[in-house]
Order: sequence, then C-alpha cells, then structure tokens
Amino acid sequence: MRYTQTTLKKLEEVFSELDYTVRYEKGNFQSGYCLVENRRVAVVNKFFDTEARINCLIDILSTIEYDPQSLTEASRDLIQKSK
Repeated sequence: MRYTQTTLKKLEEVFSELDYTVRYEKGNFQSGYCLVENRRVAVVNKFFDTEARINCLIDILSTIEYDPQSLTEASRDLIQKSK
C-alpha cells in the first residue's frame, strides 16, 4: 500500500460508507487517535503526516465491527490491501 494523499482520501471514503466521521484535531491522544463510539466519530491527531494518518485509520478499522458487504467493492479491495 502506498502512503499517499489519494490513499488517505480512499480510507476516509471507507469511513464515510460506514457512517463514521473522520476529524483531524489537535489533542493529547494516547496512540494518535480517539474513537468516539456513541457519535461514530474517529478523531486523528492533526499533526500526523500522511503515513501516520493512514496507519491510524487502518488501526481504527481493525477495532470496529462492520459488515464488509455494506462497502463498495473498491473499499473492500482497499481494506484487503491494507492487511
């Protein structure tokens, strides 16, 4: 997987399909991100570079439960490449 702005945008689209909002905010996060379950919001440290942001979003995807069939085929392919 390439760590580019395009990949980041595609991951953000995956979260959008899962009805999650991705926000980039400053904060003192333990591992670089904060997942607000009740509001389906993923908050990533805004001072991270593109590679770190992508890694955080991939980490978040591994912790949330979702139905892969609810995603588009392009999104499923992206998730498979990230594993």
